[in-house]
Amino acid sequence: MSQLDLATEAEISQRHLSFVESGRAAPSRDMVLRLAENLSIPLRQQNELLMAAGFAPQFAERKLGDPALAPAMAAVRQVLKSHEPNPAFAVDGRWNLIEANAAIGPFLGLVQEPSLLTEPINVMRLCLHPRGLAPIVMNLREYRDHLLLRLKRQYEASADPKLVALEKELLGYPSGPRTSIPIHPDAAMIAHPLRLRVGDTNLTLISTLSVFGTALDITLSEIAIESFFPADPETAAFLRDSAG
Repeated sequence: MSQLDLATEAEISQRHLSFVESGRAAPSRDMVLRLAENLSIPLRQQNELLMAAGFAPQFAERKLGDPALAPAMAAVRQVLKSHEPNPAFAVDGRWNLIEANAAIGPFLGLVQEPSLLTEPINVMRLCLHPRGLAPIVMNLREYRDHLLLRLKRQYEASADPKLVALEKELLGYPSGPRTSIPIHPDAAMIAHPLRLRVGDTNLTLISTLSVFGTALDITLSEIAIESFFPADPETAAFLRDSAG
């Protein structure tokens, strides 16, 4: 986005925005929030911008058990439950597991390293660790690079040092080439599949991500639900039978 485009979207003059950028003018609280919104800056970082400009934070960061978040957490559980027999889980902004539905259980039973199932359970670590779920991921190289690219985009937007440290850890796993550059998928594919081998059965899953689009709380804004869907009849039958 150019400076002119940003000024137009924020409904201020380009000259004034230039003065703010160079330090010749101080932004108002309202301007900081308008610029942050138009730049799609996460709520946590919007608070940091406000404090850097000399203003109080705008957005609260509640604990997951806070009564104010109860309706939202009930919605998360409802989405997860209604998605069964297909697996789904919810994570926070650092990929720590918040909730999961019953369809995730059989896969967790395949994890070889007990510490990976000790809270807080990090889903990135769980999926890519050589004693986690990595041994059953048939397309580990491609799926690993897909996850690392998602992680990179996330920490570039948030500047969260813990996400940077997580990426460094994941790149050190003996799970294929040590790169965060994604492999170009087959042009015939409609989405990055997750291919698993459970016993003698090959599974193919695709996933969707859901977030609270109108969140005004930092904790709520960082919750994401990943829901997996069977990509073929064999996978659908396996998930139905596992639930039964």
